[in-house]
Amino acid sequence: MSDEKKLKHADDSTFSTLVLEAKNASLVDFWAPWCGPCRAIGPVLDDLAAQYGGEINIVKVNVDESPATAAKFGVRSIPTLILVKDGKVIGTQVGLASKDTLIDFIRPGLN
Repeated sequence: MSDEKKLKHADDSTFSTLVLEAKNASLVDFWAPWCGPCRAIGPVLDDLAAQYGGEINIVKVNVDESPATAAKFGVRSIPTLILVKDGKVIGTQVGLASKDTLIDFIRPGLN
């Protein structure tokens, strides 16, 4: 599997480069290892990365390790997913969602 088709992990120091300056849109998952719904959505994000990896970045941000980034985007509960294109948030999805729901959610960001 190429690097383009894998999940990426960002933190407070790498978020800007990996997400805001990326040429493709990014689906960002704000999560934590202790969060059950976050763990449940993980395999769905893996599937999306495999299916759409060349068209969109799938990026995970651990809120415990990157509190500044989570605060900047107003994350109050997890999982929170944001869709970022051209450095701007174009959508937000809070809570556990099905693969079909997430495909509809990322569609505006696909090339």
